[in-house]
Amino acid sequence: MSLSNYLLHLADNALILGHRNSEWCGHGPVLEQDIAITNISLDLIGQSRYLYQYAASITGHGASEDSLAYLRDARSYLNLLMLELPKRDWGFTILRQYLFSEFQLLQYEALQRSADVQLAGIAEKALKETSYHRRWSSEWVIRLGDGTDESHERMQDSLVRIWPYTGELFMPAIFEQEMVATGIGVDPSSFKEEWMSKTKAVFEEATLMVPEEGWSQKGGKEGRHTEHLGYILAEMQFLQRTYPGQEW
Repeated sequence: MSLSNYLLHLADNALILGHRNSEWCGHGPVLEQDIAITNISLDLIGQSRYLYQYAASITGHGASEDSLAYLRDARSYLNLLMLELPKRDWGFTILRQYLFSEFQLLQYEALQRSADVQLAGIAEKALKETSYHRRWSSEWVIRLGDGTDESHERMQDSLVRIWPYTGELFMPAIFEQEMVATGIGVDPSSFKEEWMSKTKAVFEEATLMVPEEGWSQKGGKEGRHTEHLGYILAEMQFLQRTYPGQEW
């Protein structure tokens, strides 16, 4: 059960952020970046597929990647809260992608050494994509943060809004702790210091002020979500629930 939840957590993170980013398809500020954010969405959804497929194989009872992605209710999703927040403006989307990519890169690097060979293989495959996501989004954070007065103000506002959600990245859930004990999972708190160092270096170059650490939003890993996830699922699951049995 713990391995299944661990895989679902990783898959849900990728799927929900991929869906959020896909909302920019056809609406990006310029064509090149419209294509870039759409490709990142596809990368994330592709990562979620590998993880859902593995989770389905150990869940049994007729589970499939489609049923796990489209036929669970909101309380069953284990994604981070920051990933389900509305996309807001381009700066907010870029900043969220950067913060998560910096975390995900460290996570996948560690998972390459997982005692679970299949999970280690998935992490290895995802690393190249995630490295690009991190590079692309960090360059945009710097460009917008150290850009015009308006772009700087918007990025600083976005950072203040999203920062209270970043603490959840490093709070290990029970299923994470159990997977760490078996050598399969990784403790997210173990790379908090490195994540902070890397993000602060980017924010310094972007002339953005990092908010002070304080109270953090949490609950996504336990299935307690914001109202925004329900709207995402209503849209994302509509086709599968209306026409049951369709395959990804």
